[in-house]
Amino acid sequence: MIDVAFLTDTFLRLSAALPVTLGLFISAFLCGGLLAAGILAMRMSRWRLLSGFARGYILVFRGSPLLIQLFLIYYGLGQFGVIRHSIVWPFLREPFICAVLALSLCTAAYTAEILRGALLAVPAGQVEAGLACGMSRWLLLRRIIAPVMLRYALPAYSTEAILLVKSTALASLVTVWDVTGVAQQIIQRTYRTMEVFICAAAIYLLLNLVIVQLYAWLERRLTPVHRVEKKLLPAIKPLAGE
Repeated sequence: MIDVAFLTDTFLRLSAALPVTLGLFISAFLCGGLLAAGILAMRMSRWRLLSGFARGYILVFRGSPLLIQLFLIYYGLGQFGVIRHSIVWPFLREPFICAVLALSLCTAAYTAEILRGALLAVPAGQVEAGLACGMSRWLLLRRIIAPVMLRYALPAYSTEAILLVKSTALASLVTVWDVTGVAQQIIQRTYRTMEVFICAAAIYLLLNLVIVQLYAWLERRLTPVHRVEKKLLPAIKPLAGE
């Protein structure tokens, strides 16, 4: 027998923790994106030192579990006296900050590789055409390279965003009370694992559904075919008398 009242109450209580999950996701998504741009610039640099550092960074954060990275940041950094007596310690002792830091560092490694693949896929002819027109490097990047690269990267980037949402559940292991953390609290009091986790899964599913729709909308906006069709549609009008 389905206990509708319990499911409704659990869903509402888990929904109250959704701002924490969204805060983790948005913070890590923005910080990881900015960090990924820097890693990408170093990865594409002609200087071997910068390129080697970027390669090593990507290898470390893609090759090790996110859970271990989170534990190393939350439990490991506090063992160093230099860090405990520095100005960053008031921030690093906060579980939420540590979770955002771990998520940002990890997603930056994946995002940098996604952007690198998209950058290498930009047709050389379009870049040469822009240079032939006398575009500066900044204008070439803004008008040609960035839109094309972003369009190529969107399918893989949307997958990374979805994985990032699901990865926020790990933050509950360092006492961040997000949706998963609150779900564990409810289970400890009620011992009703199935119902609680079904409600938590439904919330994550709805959140990822919104993200998928946002990426699909952005992909349509950046696809030239759809823009051309949108401009041509108003010109097609029925003739008088038809």
